[in-house]
Amino acid sequence: MVPADAQPLLIEGYASRFDEVDDGGDRLQRGAFLRSLMSKPVKDIKMLWQHDPAKPIGRWLEVAEDATGLFVKGVLLPSLLQGQEACVLVRSGILDGLSIGFKTRRSKRSQRSGVREVQAVDLWEISLVTFPLLTSARLNTVPE
Repeated sequence: MVPADAQPLLIEGYASRFDEVDDGGDRLQRGAFLRSLMSKPVKDIKMLWQHDPAKPIGRWLEVAEDATGLFVKGVLLPSLLQGQEACVLVRSGILDGLSIGFKTRRSKRSQRSGVREVQAVDLWEISLVTFPLLTSARLNTVPE
């Protein structure tokens, strides 16, 4: 049973960082998110639990590209069962990974390194995950 007075938890961090290769062999470049963010309201970018579309856990309040990467700020909703679990795990420091769900719009593979240089994406969702493909895609420290 989810307590009716459970308070939402504000979170923020980087869901992607530019010029870093993830464990899938992708490197997102500056500007990769701009077109998607200009054409899609932030409410249409879903906050999911482990990329599961059946498990929304909150909503993003801000999604923006800056010099570092894709910065996000949002709220976990403990009134949702999975949101309550996410709040507990985030507050305890157990869960801090972020991961993006997207469709690639433009990319090229480096013949030398094999890395896929991703230049443009259509961003669909950003998930809290246990193991992000980009290990530096993390929440910032969450205040108690």
